Amino acid sequence: MGQNIVLLGFMGTGKTVVGKELARCLRYRYIDTDSIIVTMANKSIPRIFAEDGEPHFRDLETRATECVVQLRRHVIATGGGIVMRDKNLANLRRAGPLVCLEAIPNVIYQRTHSNTYRPLLRTPNPLRMIKQLLDQRTAQYAKADVHIDTSYLTVSEVVEQVLAALDRLARQRGQKHFLLDKNKTR
Repeated sequence: MGQNIVLLGFMGTGKTVVGKELARCLRYRYIDTDSIIVTMANKSIPRIFAEDGEPHFRDLETRATECVVQLRRHVIATGGGIVMRDKNLANLRRAGPLVCLEAIPNVIYQRTHSNTYRPLLRTPNPLRMIKQLLDQRTAQYAKADVHIDTSYLTVSEVVEQVLAALDRLARQRGQKHFLLDKNKTR
């Protein structure tokens, strides 16, 4: 298992807030692949979509996955569509276990509807778009090592479930537990 934790999942499932809290609890660093993309492109995500298109954004996303493989002791949050390229999943799997945060469409809508920086939801019916995108991505999200439904959990509850699931995963893979000494990190 890599020394990082990789968070996958649809927008609005809690990757950023959970990732930051998980990193704090573990004394890891937090990084978001979108921030890597913004740095590479020297422009915001909405601007990349508007000026260069989604295919260019997806190419930058692939480059970002190549960067995170080099990291150690990071919680890596990813963009919701990063899973649509198998190469991205392969790179991310090399970085660490894949944890998919999930939520039901109505909860995702409630969490995201007021955000103006989500280009894929700039549509007359964002809830329908959420459902369509989830349908397109479900098979890819299913490739994660761990799945946590965040719909009705607090951030702390999600963090606890992630840590417990990673410990179970480590034991399944013949390791004692995910962290060498969990008592030092909590």
